[in-house]
Amino acid sequence: MEQNNEYKVYSYRWVVLGVFSLLNLVIQLNWITFAPITVECIRLYNTTAFWILFLSMSFMIVYLVVSIPASIAINRIGIRWGVGIGVVLMGAFGYMRAAFAHNLTMVIIAQCGLAVAQPFILNAITKVAAEWFPVEERATAAGIATLAQFIGIVIAMAMTGILAQHFIPEGKTQLTLDAVKSMLKVYGIISVGSAVLFLVLVKNKPLSPPSRPASQEQFGVFKGISHLFSQRDMILLLALFFLGLGMFNTITTYIDLILAEKGYIAGGNEAGYIGAVMLISGIVGAVVLPVLSDKLKKRKNVLVGCLAALIPGLAGLTFLKQYEFLLFSSGLFGFFLLGVAPVGFQYAAEVSHPAPESVSQGMILLSGQVSGILFITLMALGGQVTIDALADAQAAAEQITLTPFMIFFIGLAVLNLVIGLLLKESPLIMVDKN
Repeated sequence: MEQNNEYKVYSYRWVVLGVFSLLNLVIQLNWITFAPITVECIRLYNTTAFWILFLSMSFMIVYLVVSIPASIAINRIGIRWGVGIGVVLMGAFGYMRAAFAHNLTMVIIAQCGLAVAQPFILNAITKVAAEWFPVEERATAAGIATLAQFIGIVIAMAMTGILAQHFIPEGKTQLTLDAVKSMLKVYGIISVGSAVLFLVLVKNKPLSPPSRPASQEQFGVFKGISHLFSQRDMILLLALFFLGLGMFNTITTYIDLILAEKGYIAGGNEAGYIGAVMLISGIVGAVVLPVLSDKLKKRKNVLVGCLAALIPGLAGLTFLKQYEFLLFSSGLFGFFLLGVAPVGFQYAAEVSHPAPESVSQGMILLSGQVSGILFITLMALGGQVTIDALADAQAAAEQITLTPFMIFFIGLAVLNLVIGLLLKESPLIMVDKN
């Protein structure tokens, strides 16, 4: 335990952060579970593509409704009980999804229950950092929790299909509902186990605050929202995340079709590898960039540098066709866009102080969900995406027209850079530096 007059930094903060990061990993694992086996699930449940895609889209839609109530709960009753609501929901609905895996209606209900759990976990990242960590470690703490989210997505993308195939009965070659149920049961057990760990190990906050900002009285949620929208830099940051997260959600959703337009077979391994490189690079960035921000005691400069550096990666994904160059572009884009997200989260908590951290975090993620739904819908309507084009590379290359949207995203990335340049440095990190 480190001590400085009335402020104390407890080593137990790493236990709290470790368990909380596990929750972030598991909720993302539950979110994207069905994406790698979408085609198989359409066949198994004898349904349309819409309902299988809805299993993932439900998390974005539900977030729009639950985000503010979740932030209120986290702020009023603290980490243990606020996040605890999400933890209990995650464990219960994670196991329910497996128990009723043969019934698509029940799977959808369970998935929506998991979607309700998500904001109670995601909206607490900066709250956990503020309650347990000193200012100079908070971007690092937020980065670790965000890193866990990326790892959860990577695990789901890489392991869901393999795990489901492992449970295919002997003598059968195609995926079965029993195999899907067994796979979901594994994820359900993981959900319950992580929930129990949280309820047993995580405390609401330390006996003494880690530094001065955490000890100062904060506004209530609604006053905090009002204060947040009165801050020029916070409004600019919301615009920045609206565009950035919207682009990321859309590109990851359509990576299969973006490559299909370039002549790669939709559903082929190329999209999976390029998507994995993007996420893994984002994981590396989420490790490196928050630590760099804390060491330099700079938020704005790191944000602006990353906003500039991701543009060549986005341009490569838009215009290049050679596979190796696409891999490199994907890695560049993922490293700087995803990696800088925790720095942005912490910057938001600092420039909007004394608004509750859960409010600034929730509003940022809410803006990204709104833009994600908007951009995904517009691309679907305008990109001439048809089911017939998905299985044939030549048909896809001739029919799908997503390149104009990608060029539009490059323009949005340049706009984001301009917005970043208009930001001022975080006052809290400047006070701490002095």
